[in-house]
Amino acid sequence: MGRSEEFEELRPLLFSIAYRILGSVGEAEDAVQETWLRFAASPTRPASAKAYLSAAVTRIAIDVLRSARVRREQYVGPWFPEPLLSDPYEDPARAAELADSVSMAALLLLERLSPLERAVFVLRDVFAFGFDEIAAAVGRSEPACRQLLVRARRHMADGRPRFAADRRERQELAARFFGALKDGDVERLRDLLAADVRFVGDGGGKAPQLARAVVGAQNVARVLGTVFPLLSRIDVSFAPHEVNGQPGAVFRDRDGRVLHTLALDILDGRIQAVRAVINPDKLGHLGPVADAWALDRELKQVRRRRS
Repeated sequence: MGRSEEFEELRPLLFSIAYRILGSVGEAEDAVQETWLRFAASPTRPASAKAYLSAAVTRIAIDVLRSARVRREQYVGPWFPEPLLSDPYEDPARAAELADSVSMAALLLLERLSPLERAVFVLRDVFAFGFDEIAAAVGRSEPACRQLLVRARRHMADGRPRFAADRRERQELAARFFGALKDGDVERLRDLLAADVRFVGDGGGKAPQLARAVVGAQNVARVLGTVFPLLSRIDVSFAPHEVNGQPGAVFRDRDGRVLHTLALDILDGRIQAVRAVINPDKLGHLGPVADAWALDRELKQVRRRRS
């Protein structure tokens, strides 16, 4: 097998590692491409392409994350990962575990970790790499990697997301949620939400967004039940779709351009969080992006006509 064939076979794994470390589709794709360039230019053939490529993409992702953290500290409003509609790395035996590890909730928890802690945690607890491979990837000794993992697990432990184990249960609840959302049925929405549910949007200062998180079942139901029927009046539609391994939807304007994504966290038969990614910079990989500001002006006109 040639180098290009080896690389393409491992590309899904490399992207999945990089995305979990970076939380960015674009940056993960760039890291994978840089990994290929290094692999192609290497004068010698590594004994294990998987070990070489996994180590290379991890080191590149760590470097990118260190510079990205400064930008995230200056980010306008809440920061969410770029939405991922499908994880290219498929392992049917671990499908549920892999889906949970790429959820918005899990990736936001990973933001608590240092770049090295994050890389070690992803390689060990998500992809089950050996400590010898992890040590080679991050440039630390095996004992040091074990300590990094202990610290990472400690940071993750308190807030680690727990999702409903039954995938069908999640899908059914999500279907009821989006049905109620389409109808603007505030009471049905409220019955599906946890008492302390949070609705948060990430516009990054580049799209209309909530001034602050909306908290509580009644408040969230009222906002969702009011806004989304109005969006349908300006021909915004949505299609249910898994977002970061969890139930969600993609919203599009009348021309099919992406307006935003919505992702749900579901636990104990209730929706615990609703997260919208509206920042156009985070949606380009999903297709042409809508002009959210123009749609917002159109939405305000609809409201004025109704009042």
